[in-house]
Amino acid sequence: MAAKQSGTLFLIPTPIGDNYKREFPDFNVAEIEKIRFFIVEELRTARRFLKSIGYPHPFTEEMFMVLNEHTTNVVVENYLAEAKKGNSIGLMSEAGMPCTADPGAIVVAQAHKIGIAVVPLVGASSMLLALSASGFNGQQFTFNGYLPIDKTAREHFIKELERKAHEHVTQLFIEAPYRNVQMFDSLCKILNPNTLMCIASGLYTSEMFIKTLSIKTWAKLGAPDFHKVPAVFLIGD
Repeated sequence: MAAKQSGTLFLIPTPIGDNYKREFPDFNVAEIEKIRFFIVEELRTARRFLKSIGYPHPFTEEMFMVLNEHTTNVVVENYLAEAKKGNSIGLMSEAGMPCTADPGAIVVAQAHKIGIAVVPLVGASSMLLALSASGFNGQQFTFNGYLPIDKTAREHFIKELERKAHEHVTQLFIEAPYRNVQMFDSLCKILNPNTLMCIASGLYTSEMFIKTLSIKTWAKLGAPDFHKVPAVFLIGD
């Protein structure tokens, strides 16, 4: 008798804006409706998203498995046990595509290790949207995630990002939304006045703002109205 085929790990993007229908196709909804088990960062967010797309099945405690920075490989392997039984599992990001600036990569790595197929569904990535709208080099770029918290280390890191940007390698990074303005002020003080910086915030929302200017121009204009608004910072040339 042939062994039962493993299920699939679907990577489920969630909206970065306020209207999921603008961000991914109906095909995604049809695939998600077939899934009964989900690995998620936050239960409330996951349930809210599933309700918004009309998920037709009742929620149960067993169907959600929580993933965060403390989740171990052993726990992840237990989470993927349902896939080994032939059931598909959805890995859901808090916003945008899974595994970029979230802990999902540990799940995908383990899935590959134990032979579970991985399928990414189509969805918005704030990093790629910001890069395409910046006017900077899209052939060579680096996403740096969050910068160091320590002031001296952060200043050194920013100067290094600027050096790499001037080598025509676009540098992208993010900050906790409530610290956007402080990051903006630091960049205006640390970077060369002629260095170009793009700020892309509130993508796919009524607050969407995307602009590329020199640091000296940003310093004159002041920070955009993006306190507590998700944003991507880019340095280029």
